[in-house]
Amino acid sequence: MVGKLLVKGMMAGLIAGLLVFCFFKVFGEPWVEHAIAIEEQAAAAAEPATTEADPELVSRETQAGTGLLTGVLVYGASVGGFFAICFAFANGRLGRLDARSTAMLLAALGFIVIALVPALKYPANPPAVGSGDTIGARTQLYFVMMAISVLAAIAAITVARQLRTSFGGWNASLVAGALYIGVVGLGLAILPTVNEVSETFPANTLWNFRFASLSGQVIFWGALGIAFDALRRWGAGQSADEMGAY
Repeated sequence: MVGKLLVKGMMAGLIAGLLVFCFFKVFGEPWVEHAIAIEEQAAAAAEPATTEADPELVSRETQAGTGLLTGVLVYGASVGGFFAICFAFANGRLGRLDARSTAMLLAALGFIVIALVPALKYPANPPAVGSGDTIGARTQLYFVMMAISVLAAIAAITVARQLRTSFGGWNASLVAGALYIGVVGLGLAILPTVNEVSETFPANTLWNFRFASLSGQVIFWGALGIAFDALRRWGAGQSADEMGAY
């Protein structure tokens, strides 16, 4: 059963990835193009006119087309498979939640833990923002923040399960939520802040790029939960009310 769920999770991830690709093409790429134009203008002003431009290894058309599509599909299939494994473990173990509610809860938690919390500390930046010399360090810090968020979520869920019998589901959830917020808040406070945005960079471009990036994550996780639940029920030939834990 887990193998079938894994396939369905990957399929749901591909569906979510396609939706995100369409969203980014319409609402994200224009701001990327705007940021690239700003970067090119700054480079042209800083370098002599006779300096030859470095050869373009991958065309912008490829980056915005097949490159973007390949990236979101690979990401979608990978995260979808992991989502299915988490669902197989959690389904039937979260109190009175049915399978559909479990899938939706996991999607919401996935967005908060993996996408939203790391972005609060290290939000996405468009081209022309940030130094190429620090990109490695910035990437490492982002994944450290993500790891803190994931580990805090695992600890919170473990505590909630242990306290549920003695203190009830509601009180256990409150304690678990406070634990998660406390650990994440500590991580947000301790990790170094990175701010390499130039004072001359248009705030409108930066804001719209970050908004599109986070909105894409909302669409991905929402579509992943809905598509996974639909595929799960369709493959089993049952309604959500008839579907029990695997």
